[in-house]
Amino acid sequence: MERFTNSRLFAGLVYVILGLAALYLLLQLKPLIVNVYNFLKAVLAPFLIAMIISYVLNPIVSMLNVRKMPRTIAVLLIYAVFGFAIAVVLVNLIPMVLEQLEELNRHVPELTVRAQDIVSDLNNNSLLPESVRTGINNSLYQMEKRLSAAIFDFVNNIGAMLNALFIAFIIPFLAFYILKDFEVFERTVITFVPKSHRKGAVRLLKDIDSALGSYIRGQFFVCVIVGTLAYIGYLLIGMPYALLLAGIVAITNIIPYLGPFFGAAPALIVASTLSVKMMLLVVVVNTVCQILEGNVVSPQVVGRTLHMHPLTIIFALLVGGEIAGIVGMILAVPIFAALKVIFQHIFAYYVRRNMV
Repeated sequence: MERFTNSRLFAGLVYVILGLAALYLLLQLKPLIVNVYNFLKAVLAPFLIAMIISYVLNPIVSMLNVRKMPRTIAVLLIYAVFGFAIAVVLVNLIPMVLEQLEELNRHVPELTVRAQDIVSDLNNNSLLPESVRTGINNSLYQMEKRLSAAIFDFVNNIGAMLNALFIAFIIPFLAFYILKDFEVFERTVITFVPKSHRKGAVRLLKDIDSALGSYIRGQFFVCVIVGTLAYIGYLLIGMPYALLLAGIVAITNIIPYLGPFFGAAPALIVASTLSVKMMLLVVVVNTVCQILEGNVVSPQVVGRTLHMHPLTIIFALLVGGEIAGIVGMILAVPIFAALKVIFQHIFAYYVRRNMV
């Protein structure tokens, strides 16, 4: 008996039982955990967004600070330049967006009739099995039902819209104070680390910055470039609502692997109401954009990769999407990359400790 209790098999069984017990307790506490998570998400979301913005802009502020410019003035200068650039872009883009929205509104009845004709042709097509036609009709019904529910929720959630506007309003102020005192925050965090581990903590933070810095900052530029390429491509093929659809491509491109599919979907839906030829041209435009992004734009702009296996990235996207939807998918890869660096440091620490 004593021989069995001292064996690795017994220790493994004990760990498995303890893990299952912990999982059971977590499932029992799931309602409480969900409520705490929702509260923390609502409170900490603006701080997290402000921290990401500060992290992206901090190298520019630090560069200006090295040139004898106070950090407060450097931050205000960046805000002024950014605000001026946004104002110029909005002045030129808003009329175009409004024009395309008005055009879309005028053509909605026509697009609806075309979509109904496509569905009727599918239903009258004798080559398609009955089960396939039934599945298509059920999918369209569910899509229509969800769209109606989404519009209803959007109209009725005025309070949520005002809260989102308030959060968007305070984020620049949070980012300003974080950027202004960025170095103070860094020194404060280090003071909480015991002196014997401070060198290791500094090395850990530098490795995380090295892993994420070029990726996060570069992805913003990549998204702008890919959106611009998509806009030019849509204009060349005569795609309606080119600016709106290219904007979707730019925003979703920040999601690795899955983003291009999300970005191309709205354009394909609009193209399906026009012709099969337009659908093929949309596929060609998005394919060319992704080829250029993967082989030219990203290697030049982003530079270093995160050294993560594609399966790991897809797993991270699934986990992030399950936890926080689209936002979770956007943040999943950088967070997993940071966790990877942390675990590498922990593993190296224990290896060195066991060798001593």
